[in-house]
Amino acid sequence: MPQNLTRNLVVGMLLASIAAIVYVLFSAAAGPEDDYAFERYATGPLAELDFAYAGEVPEQTEFIGPDGKGLTFEALQGEVILVNFWATWCGPCEREMPSLGALQTALQDKPFKVIAVSVDDEKDKTFAAEQLRVWTGNALSMYHTPEFALTYAVGVRGFPTTVLYDRKGREIARYAGELDWASIEAVSFIRAVIEADA
Repeated sequence: MPQNLTRNLVVGMLLASIAAIVYVLFSAAAGPEDDYAFERYATGPLAELDFAYAGEVPEQTEFIGPDGKGLTFEALQGEVILVNFWATWCGPCEREMPSLGALQTALQDKPFKVIAVSVDDEKDKTFAAEQLRVWTGNALSMYHTPEFALTYAVGVRGFPTTVLYDRKGREIARYAGELDWASIEAVSFIRAVIEADA
């Protein structure tokens, strides 16, 4: 075999091997091309979505459900949940709440639920529930976390803060501050998570 041909074959094999190694390394670094590459939805009003936490829902931390009984997130598995931490004394929470109600209404036929967790004092729970009904047109039920237990478990630092979990309890993203959750971008994002998690 001519020397030039041999050299070209060796170089070609070497380049093919390098290309294969680079492909494997990039694939591993990028992670699987799966349901959890949602960063592309962080545009427009969702530009400040935070995907850095990548934790899991605190399954064992108890909070209070709409019926006044204690429950944990373990009981909510199987649905995509958007957990919103709010208070009646929080102006941005009040302004944001109608859009959360609209989001729940828009996706009411999907395996999805907005969990509106009040951090109001125990003595203000009745007032908070009334305000939630008014602000959302009865679209949302009130949940409550006594003494901020759930906020500490989730790592919430201010209000409102909203955290999205998939059906397996994995955190997808969170948003600190007021957001229009009924925007086209937000509804598209939530739909994508629901469909990817089906």
